[in-house]
Amino acid sequence: MNKDQLEQYQNFAKEKLGFEFNNINLLITALTHRSYVNEHKSVNAHNERLEFLGDAVLELVSSDFLYRNYEEPEGIMTSWRAALVRTESIGDAGKELGYEPLVRLSRGEKHGSDRAHEVILADCFEAVIGAIYLDQGYEEAKKFIEKHILSKIDQILAEGSWRDPKSYLQELAQKIDSITPTYRVMKEEGPDHDKTFTVGVYVGPHLRGTGTGHSKQEAQTSAAREGVKYYKSLEK
Repeated sequence: MNKDQLEQYQNFAKEKLGFEFNNINLLITALTHRSYVNEHKSVNAHNERLEFLGDAVLELVSSDFLYRNYEEPEGIMTSWRAALVRTESIGDAGKELGYEPLVRLSRGEKHGSDRAHEVILADCFEAVIGAIYLDQGYEEAKKFIEKHILSKIDQILAEGSWRDPKSYLQELAQKIDSITPTYRVMKEEGPDHDKTFTVGVYVGPHLRGTGTGHSKQEAQTSAAREGVKYYKSLEK
């Protein structure tokens, strides 16, 4: 890595994270995908171990926050936590931070599907948490999580996005339109071992949401989530 590239990571830390890393290599590793290591033999560290650590810190901070601020049953708080830390939520947080240009990927992964990129960004987010924890300590990692993840709890509760999307959509559709939603596969792409499905959810003849995923179930859940957004928008 040349001087200019190193400076990009240092500037990102100062401008987006608000501090300088004592060991900038932790941040670089957090943003290095396994595929890059496979393609560049001079690089021997990728982000999976940091992701493992960051995932644990994220779960602890989120659980502690919910326990201290809400008096709900375990099942409800578990669903809230799942909504806070799901791939889509932390992937979006990664996009907001703007570290995508710094993520080191193989040439093949750079041209992967949108879903694959979303997963990679989410994994990097957890790895960045792990890097912050090791370099700056628990309190700094906690501040980072509070700012970029826990701040979205009000929106999640208002939208009802913590609930199972398919069950919630069925409830809303029956309440408003007296119709049960149906799901249709609109498109299948890719080889058998790596298919991507696009599914539409219909309420009567009307398309209320589309979603993609590596299984029909995953695509249906994504489509249902869009359908819920449609019905919630009617309440505004």
